[in-house]
Amino acid sequence: MSDCASLRVLFLTRYPALGASSRYRVYQYIPHLEALGICCEVQPFMDEDLYQLSFSPGRTFAKIRKTLLATVRRLLALRYYSRFDVIYMQRELLPFGAPWLERWLKRRGARLVFDYDDALFIGKPSRFNPIASLLRTPEKVRELFSLVDLVIAGNNWLRDQARAHGGNGVTLEVAEDTSRFPASLQSRKEPLVIGWLGSSSTVKYLREIEPVLRNLAERYPQIRFELMGGGDFRMEGVPWTLLPWSLQGEVDALSRWCIGLMPLPEEDWAKGKSGGKARTYMAAGVVPVCTAIGYNLELIEHGRTGFLCHTHDEWRTVLENLIADTELCAAVGKAARMEVEKRFAPGVIAAKMAGFLFAVAGGRSGLEAEP
Repeated sequence: MSDCASLRVLFLTRYPALGASSRYRVYQYIPHLEALGICCEVQPFMDEDLYQLSFSPGRTFAKIRKTLLATVRRLLALRYYSRFDVIYMQRELLPFGAPWLERWLKRRGARLVFDYDDALFIGKPSRFNPIASLLRTPEKVRELFSLVDLVIAGNNWLRDQARAHGGNGVTLEVAEDTSRFPASLQSRKEPLVIGWLGSSSTVKYLREIEPVLRNLAERYPQIRFELMGGGDFRMEGVPWTLLPWSLQGEVDALSRWCIGLMPLPEEDWAKGKSGGKARTYMAAGVVPVCTAIGYNLELIEHGRTGFLCHTHDEWRTVLENLIADTELCAAVGKAARMEVEKRFAPGVIAAKMAGFLFAVAGGRSGLEAEP
């Protein structure tokens, strides 16, 4: 480890930087934290090969082998845990089994932070890996809430769940860097493009509004529909153009889109979502149209920085109005981008994270650092 700083933190992420959860919850803050005097070391559980493999159906033995190798790497990374003032866990240290490793560290005096941005305490089967579904233990997450020194949650509902299970919970909203996107997105583009950005594990939520999208595709044949990161998803009657995800590809796609979709099922799992998809749309000046649930209600001001919908009729009305009104699209897209610039700059969020880290290292709960 290089010489630096008044505080040393080992970040143990679930994914490499390719994984949106780890990229947004850890990697984007590292330069800002180091500028604030915090020495950071990052060790992902999954390497890029295992991350890509995890989204593929089948190949069970390859997944088991690579997961065992990842476990060995994680254990090796913790050999020198005592050199760090704080161990920052982005999700569990191991994605299976009881929290024996976390207990071991805690007994030896390690200061532990548990960061999560999904309702991991709710059982949710894996679409691609039935073995992973069997190994998932929501009760493990609930135990971690009370075991660690601080729980950092992606929204207030997740924070309150941690507190309800005996944890010291704080909220750290996710940052979004608007400088990734050109500031020339306010003019209407032709043809109008409606887009969805995500992964093959979440694209199923588009089924929530399938009748609406079919109706729009039939009535407005000039509209383009683009879907990035959803694998080989198909929807009869909607001519989706399927795009593989990449960081630069994301920027290119959003430069074409006017409207970004974020449908969710109205269930507790959706309350754990931290608005990443909608916030990325907003940063690019794309109008977010989202299910009115959970953190979306805090992120979006309906009619000014985006739109919130419950029923199919509401989705249909909002999308038709945006299709028809050039000025409305431009105004909402501009307001959405300005909102992200003001509330979610990476340097601002990183400074809040730094406050939590210094508090935990000093033996305090971190609650006093929450704004």
